[in-house]
Amino acid sequence: MSTEPVPNSATARTLEDLLTGGSVRRITRWGEPVLHARTRPVTEFDDDLHALLRDMFATMEAAEGVGLAATQVGVDLAVFVYDCPDDDGVRHVGVVCNPSVTLPEGRDRKLESTEEGCLSWPGAYQPLARPDRATCTGQDAFGEDVTLVGTGLFARCLQHESDHCFGTVFGDRLSARSRRLLDQQKDDLADRYPDDWPVSPKLAPHEVHDTV
Repeated sequence: MSTEPVPNSATARTLEDLLTGGSVRRITRWGEPVLHARTRPVTEFDDDLHALLRDMFATMEAAEGVGLAATQVGVDLAVFVYDCPDDDGVRHVGVVCNPSVTLPEGRDRKLESTEEGCLSWPGAYQPLARPDRATCTGQDAFGEDVTLVGTGLFARCLQHESDHCFGTVFGDRLSARSRRLLDQQKDDLADRYPDDWPVSPKLAPHEVHDTV
């Protein structure tokens, strides 16, 4: 725990100001309307947005995720946060508002099939083929234009989180068979994830058995 004072949203000037001081929120689950509808664009890069971003970073960390969209904490804004390594192991941390993703075409398009999961369908993973490179444009937390080029897991993260801003969850991109397997995995582990997770932490297997 840091003893340094955490700046409030009124004094946020850099990304580092947004990485601490937030509160963990409940992560919404697939089926809740906010996750399946297009989001509103971010037009005000103000204290309210910065307070939301602090909470999103705190929630992503508590859930041990690499990306989190605002819809996943119940807010219908086109913004996501990320803390994710790329294909070279370089860590990327930041915010994208109003994301737009461009993917390679033709000979440059190479698909990579890797297991993918979603914090809003916890515990379930299925392979999904996505391009191994993605370019994402938008604005940062302060309204400045940003362009991110992702490879490996970071490319997958940029695509996954941008999808959330358009009301798409990655299960929508799976075959019917893979979606059934994904749902079964989620159901098998449902008892380990309290309804307010990650406000309440995930239960260990023996804790689930003790509560039955």
